[in-house]
Amino acid sequence: MTRRTPIPACSPARRSPGWRARHHRVEQAAREAVLRAAWTEEPPRLDGTVTLVDYDDGWPRQYEDQAARIRGALGDRVVRLEHIGSTSVPGLAAKPIIDILLVVPDPADEDAYVPALERAGYRLVIREPGFDEHRVLRVRGRVPEVNLHVFPPGSAEIDRYLWFRDRLRSDDADRRLYQDAKRRLAGRHWAYIQDYADAKSGVVEEIIERGRT
Repeated sequence: MTRRTPIPACSPARRSPGWRARHHRVEQAAREAVLRAAWTEEPPRLDGTVTLVDYDDGWPRQYEDQAARIRGALGDRVVRLEHIGSTSVPGLAAKPIIDILLVVPDPADEDAYVPALERAGYRLVIREPGFDEHRVLRVRGRVPEVNLHVFPPGSAEIDRYLWFRDRLRSDDADRRLYQDAKRRLAGRHWAYIQDYADAKSGVVEEIIERGRT
């Protein structure tokens, strides 16, 4: 699941091939500007397709190992810790990256948790003060790779992540719908992995809207 990145609209006065090409360049430039504003370093480019693998029964254990590492680093500073994303849904194909939701009292107070997590092997790569003080720390280059999403208590994103995970765990039809969309989109060429994530927003919102009405 991902949030949608706002992209400035262009005037649709002419729909010629030349206009469409210019429009695409403007959209891509806007996406890159959003990414660069959030990342603490140069955002990594994908420039290709997305690799999905079949569900691995070892993913829950990999999450538990990471959870123990995070709790060991932070102790009672952990308000909540949850396995989220596609690797948390049995039977769902996914990128082999463990997504974790970490709730701390104040993500903006980085000194209270980031240095301890960095000593444990995580690296701060995304800082979004305007998005509920969202932070992302990553582990790359070892198994498992990890995306650690940090939010404060009371963030609406916490409920969205957990509701969507639980919906896919319990509803076979929605899990198949989401997986089919992922596989279809994964085969396209993407400049950044966030572009692929944004492209899934339509099916994510469809499932959430239908499930909550």
